Amino acid sequence: MSVTLKLATSLDGRIATAAGESRWITGPEAREAVHHLRAQHDAVLIGIETALADDPELTVRLPDYQGPQPARVVLDSRQRLPEGSKLVSGARDIPTYVVTTAAPDPRLTDLGVRVIRSPAGADGRLDLTAVVRLLAAEGLARLFVEGGGQVAASFLRAGLVDALEWFRAPLVLGAEGRPGMGNLEVSALSDAPRLKRVDVREVGSDLWERYERI
Repeated sequence: MSVTLKLATSLDGRIATAAGESRWITGPEAREAVHHLRAQHDAVLIGIETALADDPELTVRLPDYQGPQPARVVLDSRQRLPEGSKLVSGARDIPTYVVTTAAPDPRLTDLGVRVIRSPAGADGRLDLTAVVRLLAAEGLARLFVEGGGQVAASFLRAGLVDALEWFRAPLVLGAEGRPGMGNLEVSALSDAPRLKRVDVREVGSDLWERYERI
């Protein structure tokens, strides 16, 4: 499986103000580019905190788009995804997965959500290497990871990111803003994940930087 990580941040790597305001940091051209990227992948993945905060659809919404919709995947070890969320409401029309460490909850499966049980790592959180393997077994070969910050950091820490699509808006939110990247546990520069920049372009007023695994 190939894994692409997407970030949409301010110049200083923030995804929201201290008060939580985040829509919209990037402009319409960047958001359209993200929809094109979704269309190129088999599944879009987020963490439960993003699902609870934003109630996203994670669909491709482009004029005249008639291709397949990517599956939606939520990392949700305690199966907290609400029945009334947009993801659950559309689960019978678009494949929607919840990856958990517990037995499948009928509250979700009865509504069409596909619940996958995956082992936990030493820290008690989902083992992402196992998660990727299980999703690949579902026929999902191209995974698009959209957030949030802890999920992004976890995929990088696990060495699972093959490509990074980083959209940066020309504004600065400061240290009080919410970071787009969680704790990487880097104690030395030699331990930091390194990527190769392969493209930089302007999309509207934003900058789109593309990176690949070295």
